[in-house]
Parts: sequence; C-alpha cells; structure tokens
Amino acid sequence: MQDVSQKIAELETKIAFQDHTIEELNQEVIKLNEMLATHQQQMVLLVNKLKAMEPSNMATQAEETPPPHY
Repeated sequence: MQDVSQKIAELETKIAFQDHTIEELNQEVIKLNEMLATHQQQMVLLVNKLKAMEPSNMATQAEETPPPHY
C-alpha cells in the first residue's frame, strides 16, 4: 500500500511541476505576442513613412548617363 502512495505522491509532484512549466510557457507566449504586435505596428508606421516620403532628387541608376569611359 505504501508503494501506491509513493507513486501517487510522485505523480502529484510531476503534475505540479508540469502545471508550473505550462504557466511559465504561457506567460512567455503572451510576452512574445505583445512584442510581435508592437513590431507589426512599428513596421506599418515605417512603411507608411516610406510611402509618404517625397521622391529623391537624385536620378536612379537607370536614369544615370554612363561615365565617359564607356
């Protein structure tokens, strides 16, 4: 009978450890989701800023005339 009680105690210990680990992992997932949402918002802001920028006065490489040695 004591062997069964010992096995039950071991199982309860394992379950408590697993519950604790699951909760820690859940908290990390929550943090990562918050970070991801923040990064997505920042990316949207950057894209919007880039789209709103005035075109550069410099010519693109396709528009540049080749150097004289060509």
